[in-house]
Amino acid sequence: QVQLVESGGGLVQAGGSLRLSCAASGSSFSMYAMGWFRQAPGKEREFVAVISWSGGTTHATDSGKGRFTVPRDNAKNTVYLQMNSLKPEDTAVYYCARPTYYSGSLSSRDYEYWGQGTQVTVSS
Repeated sequence: QVQLVESGGGLVQAGGSLRLSCAASGSSFSMYAMGWFRQAPGKEREFVAVISWSGGTTHATDSGKGRFTVPRDNAKNTVYLQMNSLKPEDTAVYYCARPTYYSGSLSSRDYEYWGQGTQVTVSS
């Protein structure tokens, strides 16, 4: 059974930065891409970013490009979401997720395991 535990959320002023962490259990972490999603109140869960198993390929949503990066440390079974220049519209619960298959995806339907989420609030 795979468990994902996010941490690092909190309250930050607009323009500030946060780094979210997602620690995964199990020995197969390095074989899978990992994704980040978020859900704001009253909105559907949306894709934020994804990183390949090796870390060689990353992709972020248009709103995150230039502001969000997705490093991973396979030795620590951990993936991160580094968020800079935060905006009030980034306020949401952020989730990390592992896909059903090895490769990443922009669709939440392709992910099998999810963390419990961590709240990010950006004040104006």
